[in-house]
Amino acid sequence: MKKLIVVTGPTASGKSDLAVKLALEHDTEIISADSRQIYKGIPVVTAVPDMSQRMGVTHHLMEMLPLDAYYSAAMFEEDALRIASEIWKRRDVAIVCGGSMMYVDALIKGIDDLPTVPDNIRLPLMDQWKSNGDDWLRDRLKALDAEYYNKVDLANMKRVFHAVEICLTAGATYTSLRTGKRKTRDFEIERIVIELPREELFDRINRRVLNMVEQGLVEEVRRVYPMRHLNSLNTVGMKEMFAYFDGLMDFDTAVARIQKNTRVYAKKQLTWLKKYSD
Repeated sequence: MKKLIVVTGPTASGKSDLAVKLALEHDTEIISADSRQIYKGIPVVTAVPDMSQRMGVTHHLMEMLPLDAYYSAAMFEEDALRIASEIWKRRDVAIVCGGSMMYVDALIKGIDDLPTVPDNIRLPLMDQWKSNGDDWLRDRLKALDAEYYNKVDLANMKRVFHAVEICLTAGATYTSLRTGKRKTRDFEIERIVIELPREELFDRINRRVLNMVEQGLVEEVRRVYPMRHLNSLNTVGMKEMFAYFDGLMDFDTAVARIQKNTRVYAKKQLTWLKKYSD
């Protein structure tokens, strides 16, 4: 039976290095499960491993989409399964590496078969969201599916948007379409979660942010500043630098805020990982 080794864990825990080590041991390739590294043009803020870190290992689903492209966990599930199947034609093992837990779960457990959203629904909805703001979109979700509105993280606008577009496409509530049933997989799954002492993890996060600044974080964010409304840029590192450019905080405060918000994100990842029993 073919095997999928999934390397996951909180941000800055060393996932990429471990995945490369395993890929070299198994003479195989890596599929990225990172919802931001899939976009082109923002390698510093998303900590894309450079060529020296990749050590000649082929990486898939990394730096492949323009910043204005739509992508979802369901699309990742489909793409990752397709790529893994191609790898298994040549090798017995494929590696998945990433900390986007929705993506990891979609690949391991499967995701509900939801209707494909046509552009004539998605694009006008995006324009309306851009014009009317986040509260407008939240109100749309509340009107279309109050049950999911009361469950979803209302600060995660990507999930709010996805639920609204599915409701509009299906003519039914998003809640009614979510079965939560686990799909069967015809391959072996070995999941590796990196765990570090909290103090060590937070120190790694703080040092990574300072390294990002040295690698050109400010210049990278400045290049995409005119596109700051895009969902792909709604991420830690971008938001704080945007606030700095807007004069809402000084540079040192922005860097400290990136460190703090990255630590908060890591805590959320750790909470999610506690659900895993294997």
